[in-house]
Amino acid sequence: MSEVITSQSLSALFSPWQLGPLSLANRIVMAPMTRTFSPNNVPNDLVAQYYARRAKADVGLIITEGTCVGHKAANGYPRVPFIYGEDALAGWKKVIDAVHAAGGKIAPQLWHVGAIRKEGVEPDPSVPGYSPSGLVKPGKENGVAMSKADIAEVIEAFAQAADDAQRIGFDAVEVHGAHGYLIDQFFWQGTNERNDEYGGDLVARTRFACDIVMAIRDRVGPDFPIIFRFSQWKQQDYNARLCHTPEELDAFLKPLVEAGVDIFHCSTRRFWEAEFEGSDMNLAGWTKKLTGKPVITVGSVGLSSSFIDEEKRDMVDASAVTTAALQPLNDRIDAGEFDLVAVGRALLQDADWVTKVKAGRFDELQDYDKQSLMQLS
Repeated sequence: MSEVITSQSLSALFSPWQLGPLSLANRIVMAPMTRTFSPNNVPNDLVAQYYARRAKADVGLIITEGTCVGHKAANGYPRVPFIYGEDALAGWKKVIDAVHAAGGKIAPQLWHVGAIRKEGVEPDPSVPGYSPSGLVKPGKENGVAMSKADIAEVIEAFAQAADDAQRIGFDAVEVHGAHGYLIDQFFWQGTNERNDEYGGDLVARTRFACDIVMAIRDRVGPDFPIIFRFSQWKQQDYNARLCHTPEELDAFLKPLVEAGVDIFHCSTRRFWEAEFEGSDMNLAGWTKKLTGKPVITVGSVGLSSSFIDEEKRDMVDASAVTTAALQPLNDRIDAGEFDLVAVGRALLQDADWVTKVKAGRFDELQDYDKQSLMQLS
């Protein structure tokens, strides 16, 4: 397929885009990808170089790897960056300055893992996982159920992280509400058995997320973009669904819009798959249709297979390059189905992926290898 695609035919993909003060040179977003390369939870010079290299190579907007907010149970993995404390914030300031010097824009992904956390993880190994009902998945307990005081602390931690992110120069923030982590554990009926205002039906289960978004909006003001990432699937259950119909999705999204979300990042494992019967639109397309808000689509862009091996329940070891979906992807942007496209593994493997696609250098694109997760730059 590469011989029939040209840089001219992908003009929508490389057209500028703006939302308020956020002005992007093109529609390509670097998807957040956890890398565990921040010793003592502080992003260092190698992290700055990693992101700056991709900014220099024409990525429109970088969304960082998940960065933990300032709550004792937010972290679930070693060597991931925090977004609280003087050292971590100073490290992120170096990252921001490097990305801006390279001509890029960057937003941190604000993260709390919830019941995914196991005791023994930094910063305090004795702290268990926290979640709405003490469940990591339906019927499986882990950690503790959050009290109202715990909920208030976590909301404040997200708000403070966004406040600090704006202060040190990030261009936007993304709230991680997907993939079975804490916010998604409140969304998911299988892990939220609460009988207070943070539990109940689908709309009621959005309250925790909405309170976080409203608290962030109160801190950052009306013009600082808030991105919200959500998914149907969970790492605990790839077939899980929050919403089975467009009507349910509409009910789920409305409170988040009212809370102040500016952009929805609609996480799917394969962007080309239709979300509901009777329509070719994916989750991002439906989200834009129902809310009118800008959306980011994501899911194996540029590669031939999904990033999860469902039998192994782990990342796939390798995935071949494909350009077959680039033209349809461009055409769907041009038609207004979605606004931005997040690229993950292809950009992790090849920092120059955007530059090569823009120039039509498709033969130079690199197949993905899981070992690229270990590369420092």
